[in-house]
Amino acid sequence: MKPAPFAYHVPSALTEALAVLDELGEEGRVLAGGQSLVPLMNFRLAQPTHLVDINRLDELDYIRRDDGVLAIGARARQSALERSQEARGAAPLLVEAVAQVAHPPVRHRGTVCGSVAHADPAAELPAALLALDAEVVASSRQGERRIPIHEFISGPFTTTLAPGELVREVRVPVSGAGSGYAFAEFSPRHGDFAVSGAAVLLQLEAGRVERASVALCGVAGMPVRAAGAEQSLRGARGSEEELEAAAAAAVEGLTPSADLHGGSAYRRRIARVCVRRAINLAFSRARGGA
Repeated sequence: MKPAPFAYHVPSALTEALAVLDELGEEGRVLAGGQSLVPLMNFRLAQPTHLVDINRLDELDYIRRDDGVLAIGARARQSALERSQEARGAAPLLVEAVAQVAHPPVRHRGTVCGSVAHADPAAELPAALLALDAEVVASSRQGERRIPIHEFISGPFTTTLAPGELVREVRVPVSGAGSGYAFAEFSPRHGDFAVSGAAVLLQLEAGRVERASVALCGVAGMPVRAAGAEQSLRGARGSEEELEAAAAAAVEGLTPSADLHGGSAYRRRIARVCVRRAINLAFSRARGGA
């Protein structure tokens, strides 16, 4: 199928892009990688009347450390994040998560900020960023807002981005020394959307968990923090019993929607297994393992 007719705008500077978006309001949609938007347009599930293409905005193509955070610009490709040594040293959990997104051609065009703005409940990057306590920088002609990611994503494919705003940057706190991380997911075939996935970040002190972050994708209308698992892990040394208890706590109260891949109970079981595997690997890495 072909998309519905639309007007095409190609700004050459960020100020110009923001001016166009301000003028268009709710009628404007940003085109970056297009890996989510274009298929929706081709099936006419999305019919924007105006597209604002930001691919000529070189000023938004960066991945860099900035005052204790990893800053990722709106035009930075997922493949660039996957290859970035800067990112691997600052936020290895995010790098591990992006490597599981679809296939290399998709990551070659898809952007990190675009995945966040799309807010797919099954997507890997929003879940990893939620575990990392990232924030989204939204820019408009009127200025900019910094929005914690747990406030930015408000539902399935829904965010708090206002008309005329652009996700200019994602900012991720640098993971500290002594931390362990892991992203585990299960999908029917490599590259498919995950049935469920788990992002885990642990901070150990004297062999015990000082701080734990656990986020899940594919189990609700948006990525969710598993507060029960995080609480269960505090003070844990990584015994089998502690890991099993944390995995069980992570899925307590979840009622994932059934789909062609399985019922709610099946998806909850998959989520529990993913959490268990991710916690185990995060402990190993925090202790210096591979």
